[in-house]
Amino acid sequence: MTGNVSGTAGPTVVVTGASGRTGSRVARAAAAAGLGVRAASRATGFDWAGPATWADSLRGADAAYLVHPADVGAPGTAEAVGELARRAVELGVRRLVLLSARGEDQALPTEEALRASGADWTVVRSAWFAQNFGEGPLVAELRERGELVFPAGEVPEPFVDLRDVADVVVAALTDAERYAGRVLAVTGPRPLTFGEAVGEIAAATGRALTYRAVPAEEYGEALRGFGVPAEEAAFLTEVFAGLLDGRNAHVEDGAREILGREPRDFTEFVREEAAAGTWKPA
Repeated sequence: MTGNVSGTAGPTVVVTGASGRTGSRVARAAAAAGLGVRAASRATGFDWAGPATWADSLRGADAAYLVHPADVGAPGTAEAVGELARRAVELGVRRLVLLSARGEDQALPTEEALRASGADWTVVRSAWFAQNFGEGPLVAELRERGELVFPAGEVPEPFVDLRDVADVVVAALTDAERYAGRVLAVTGPRPLTFGEAVGEIAAATGRALTYRAVPAEEYGEALRGFGVPAEEAAFLTEVFAGLLDGRNAHVEDGAREILGREPRDFTEFVREEAAAGTWKPA
């Protein structure tokens, strides 16, 4: 079974992870751009772990957005992305856009698997999402404990708004002539340390929120204590140690070049989420 197709006047794009953090925003941006959106998630019968489920979602589509439910550099992701990309090309879906992570060495095999598939590919390497502070485990720490514990030290990161990432993905999906065969690095407009980011949230909410930096290994131990499997915790520890070593502290011009405007600032995200009560204690 495939998901509903909306906006059918334009090309049809498959959006994997359509109910997830990035896929849901890509689906909305694609629909707003007049594309037909075919949601591909477990709710519509698509399962990354079940190759037999892929053809129904891919057949007859013009392009696809690929985001794996595990980290792009996690064990097994390169194999899954490579296999799905080859299957898509066989079914006539040559235009593929992969969400990757800027500066993550572990993601390179997944990117190479996409390139080797024969697709007209584009890789979107994203900075750390601003929305990570408003969705998922980090927001629970801030909301309930008033503290964010994370292994980022004082390294700055140009946090990017996921709405901008989605707009870049849609541009790449619809303009193969300009973006096929390219790696697009997308960041926000200015670097902030995690402590500065938490400080902006504190100022917007009027709460005494704090940030406490810990070594990556200590954070890995905490993850295991929260029930994260040891193998996954070790992988995340390795990823964080690399991503947060300063390699990503600079701003990229990808979003500005592709969107023709300044990317959204972290302050805009914080203002909107604070108004929505995102960080209010339960």
